[in-house]
Amino acid sequence: MARIGIYGGSFNPPHLGHVLAAKKTRELLGLDQIIFVPAAIPPHKAVADGSPDGQIRYELTKLAISGEEGMSVSRIELDRTGPSYTVDTLRELRECYGQDELYLLMGTDMFLSFPDWRRPGEIASMAKIVCMARAKADDALTAQLQAQAAVIERAFGTAPIVLQNDCLEISSTEVRRLLFFGIADELLHPAVLDRIERDGLYGVQDDYRNLPFAELSRVSLGLHKQKRRAHAQGVSDTAVLLAKKYGADECDAARAGILHDVTKALDAGQQRKLVDHWQLPVSAFEYEQAKLLHAKTGAAAAACIFGENVAVVSAIDYHTTGRADMTLLEKIIYIADYMEPNRDFPGVERLREAVWRDLDEGVLLGIDMTLEQLRLKGQPACNDSLAARQWLLTHRKEP
Repeated sequence: MARIGIYGGSFNPPHLGHVLAAKKTRELLGLDQIIFVPAAIPPHKAVADGSPDGQIRYELTKLAISGEEGMSVSRIELDRTGPSYTVDTLRELRECYGQDELYLLMGTDMFLSFPDWRRPGEIASMAKIVCMARAKADDALTAQLQAQAAVIERAFGTAPIVLQNDCLEISSTEVRRLLFFGIADELLHPAVLDRIERDGLYGVQDDYRNLPFAELSRVSLGLHKQKRRAHAQGVSDTAVLLAKKYGADECDAARAGILHDVTKALDAGQQRKLVDHWQLPVSAFEYEQAKLLHAKTGAAAAACIFGENVAVVSAIDYHTTGRADMTLLEKIIYIADYMEPNRDFPGVERLREAVWRDLDEGVLLGIDMTLEQLRLKGQPACNDSLAARQWLLTHRKEP
């Protein structure tokens, strides 16, 4: 009697995290083989805009596991019409594999939502439920997974298996983001990356220069994590209002605002990889301070990918630190980032009042507030911020 793992998903795209998790699970459970099942129409979440169809994702998945022992790819869900419900897939596979033991493999998000799936009881009767959890899951998540395992056992009469895999923690969403910036090579099988680049999948060959603002917003906001999108929109809207009041170019203000955090979703290692990828001239201090790097990489993205003008690029470059003798647009983006409507911290209303009274007064106050926070945290201040403060103290005209 064979032990067979069934690993379903959109695989959009299939990455090394998928393959490593499958390999580790096969080893831990002693499975004879693992069958990857790309979904044609995922029922639990929509396929991201611009994604290739199921046939191409199937072909990419075959490339991703090429050379791997005990792994195969099934097109069972591609050959069936309608949403790709797991219960339908398992019924077909049960007919094919008779008395063999089936193990349904899934990540933590799917495991936590399992009772809401279509016919979960029938699924649990046909296959052993296996959650592939992160090895470094925090205590809260571990407790949540254990509680869910107990719920599933009580509801369906079978105890699921919760494995903690010491594997690459990466999502397909993150891989698509890194593909956009051209730094996904370490997360994809070389044959998968070659196919993506050769066929221009996931928009890697698209021209994003000088997009109309509505399209620029759609593309750039799509690169953010969900919780960050409102902030980027808020900065853009606030920058336009400030541009109207103080006489800056409103179009530039809107574009710089919407793009100012375009690389913010990248972690410290990815930020540094982007610095190296574009050979950006950053200081040793900036290279070590990940919070500062996103301004540099964001400015480079605005120039290299989106084709923005020098004024917009410079405003993004200095939106975190400021600098001596800032341009009007630089001041606007710097302070819009600080005071946009979603910001809520002690002193923000005083800051907003100062900005609407006098822009330089507001920027100076914002710098002072930042420097005070750094002092309280015992963190060093950036030289550009100190230079910006000194310049404003020396050159600012009283209103």
